[in-house]
Amino acid sequence: MKFYQCLPQYFDKNIQKTYAIIDFMEYNNTPQKLVQYVRSGLVEQEHYGFMALADKKGVIQKWGEDGDYPFYPRSCAKPLQAALIIDYGLDELCGMSLEEIALCCSSHAGEEVHINIAKNLLKKIGLRQENLKCGFHKPLSAAEQKKLILSDGSENIFQNNCVGKHIMMLALCRLNGWDLDGYCEPEHPLQIAVRDKISGLCNLEHRYPLTKDGCGVPIMSMPLHKMLNGYLNLFLNPKYEKIKNAFLDYPYIIGGENRLDTKIMEASGLIAKVGAGGLCIVVNLAAEEALIVKISDADAKARETAVVHALKTLRWADIEISREIKTLLGEVIGEIKACGL
Repeated sequence: MKFYQCLPQYFDKNIQKTYAIIDFMEYNNTPQKLVQYVRSGLVEQEHYGFMALADKKGVIQKWGEDGDYPFYPRSCAKPLQAALIIDYGLDELCGMSLEEIALCCSSHAGEEVHINIAKNLLKKIGLRQENLKCGFHKPLSAAEQKKLILSDGSENIFQNNCVGKHIMMLALCRLNGWDLDGYCEPEHPLQIAVRDKISGLCNLEHRYPLTKDGCGVPIMSMPLHKMLNGYLNLFLNPKYEKIKNAFLDYPYIIGGENRLDTKIMEASGLIAKVGAGGLCIVVNLAAEEALIVKISDADAKARETAVVHALKTLRWADIEISREIKTLLGEVIGEIKACGL
């Protein structure tokens, strides 16, 4: 069985007519060593992955050979999905603030500031939390998790890091008269519109496998450099200036406590967005370039180390993070190192 045949139920019949089917098993997919944990002089842990730097003309440099093999962008797709806010005029019709637009693009930590924006936006579009199909998970914020434990409480749907995206999708359905209950299904008009939009922004020439993300929304795969195409086409286009400004003006809404994208944006004039599966995309608006990092084993600390080191190497930003390996008593006995960059 070919790779693309594993998920036939999620393929859009309309896309099949216009996109060539390709066997992705034919592509070479060789990650590069990006991070090492060195404890008392010995390499204890290694993390492999891919990196790519691109401008509007194409890829400038690669680390690791992905051979155009497709990956799922996961939450890195959120600002691309949010482009429909502008396309359909939802921002004007609902009087959306930049904070609300930021929440629609966010993978937030589930803090009070995120919850309040989500509740207000849902109320503004005239829907209830029962309409949301993103599910529940513990807040990503360690402080919020501690509060839940101390209060013997439980998580709520507004702490789901994808709730903003789901509220946005429900708003688009209401605006266009589309069915609300089935908005997460691949053949729903909303999801077809999302795929068409992302395909255009990312300059996709082929039909790639589709699955459902953790929050239940369909997500299409693509080569890493195509994700960079999408980000550059979005954030450098004056039409989507509100999305750009939402990132620049409200980086804490995009992520929150101890979130890598928030750290990067608060320390620089860059735009950053993380995604599950070890992904992070950073856009340098001044240079009109974008960087993507994909850690193969999805280790969050390895991702942070690789991204921050790459930003320093590129002279985009010099962000301080801890790379020391310590005992529980605070004794430094090793270091986390970026390599191969």
